[in-house]
Amino acid sequence: MPEKNAIQATNIFSVMSALAVQYKAINLAQGFPDFAIDERLAKLLYEAVQENFNQYAPMPGLSILREAIADDFKMRYSVFIKPDAEITITPGATYGIYTCLASILKPDDEVIVLEPAYDSYIPNIESLGCKPVPVSLSMPSFRVDWQRVRAAITQKTRAIIINTPHNPTGSIWQNEDWNELANMVRDSSIIVVSDEVYEQLVFDHARHYSVLEHKELRNRSFAIFSFGKVFNNTGWKVGYVIAPEFLTNGFRKLHQYLSFSVNTPAQYALAKYLTISDRPKVGELMQAKRDYFLSLMADLPFTMHRKSTGSYFQTMSYEQISNLPDIEFAEWLTKNYGVATIPLSPFYADRTDSKMVRFCFAKKEETLLRAVERLTALKDI
Repeated sequence: MPEKNAIQATNIFSVMSALAVQYKAINLAQGFPDFAIDERLAKLLYEAVQENFNQYAPMPGLSILREAIADDFKMRYSVFIKPDAEITITPGATYGIYTCLASILKPDDEVIVLEPAYDSYIPNIESLGCKPVPVSLSMPSFRVDWQRVRAAITQKTRAIIINTPHNPTGSIWQNEDWNELANMVRDSSIIVVSDEVYEQLVFDHARHYSVLEHKELRNRSFAIFSFGKVFNNTGWKVGYVIAPEFLTNGFRKLHQYLSFSVNTPAQYALAKYLTISDRPKVGELMQAKRDYFLSLMADLPFTMHRKSTGSYFQTMSYEQISNLPDIEFAEWLTKNYGVATIPLSPFYADRTDSKMVRFCFAKKEETLLRAVERLTALKDI
């Protein structure tokens, strides 16, 4: 286990992507698409520059974008959000998560983190002088064990971080999960930080349940979203945070000094794009990629314990292939078979090694086909 408060100099995503470049491997590690964005969105970015949306945007974000988000959530979730008081545009969702935590935590507070967890959560907490309290999800379903969560709560617990659809496992929360959480925090001052960046990438006719739909929890929650994840433009680095006014006020007090403003042409383009009714159905697009990838992998000696129901990712076990620790296996696979993945142990504070790796299937079909063709040689081991 890493030394307490020791933040890794280079995270696993950077390590594996660099290794992919070094060995000319196909990068199924880092979660970014390799296909083009909707041409209409690209044209709107050009339009923004031509219309002279080139200077600082207001600190909370362009009003046209915040209003478009409010309209979108009213249509998709039947929730009513105040665009001026409850929505803040951010330079990406990871920034939003950090700023949420920084706005509510004081030194020695505790934050419950459900593991495996996106690797920024714990460094964010530790950098603020606070204590992360990891609670493992149940294997292999990756559902929440509520008894474990209750046992982790103390007088110092200030927040709990939720992630649905889940990175790295692709699991999603059900409505009863939100009800369990509400029952657990009802008589406390615990704040919910809900990372919902993959909220539109849900498969097999499943439904994403947002914390914003839960009337009780919404009053004590930050909800964090990413345009990059749902519109396949991760390099634009534009996200947003929705929270009740008292939490938004605290968030903006920090935001005004950390970033103040976010890419104005991108905000304009996204605001206009949200008004287009026949946008691609991103969930269907990504499910087709998941299904294609799984069909290609069906005869390989990886074990799929559960099919991804959301996100960009599919986890698989490699126990039939190797006994190597997962980081060593991921490096070995990259160097010898030319396909980069992400090991799961860095998603745990204690580096739990479940002999699993994460594949990103948010790629062109030809990319996925070339990757699996390389992995086919594993059948001869």
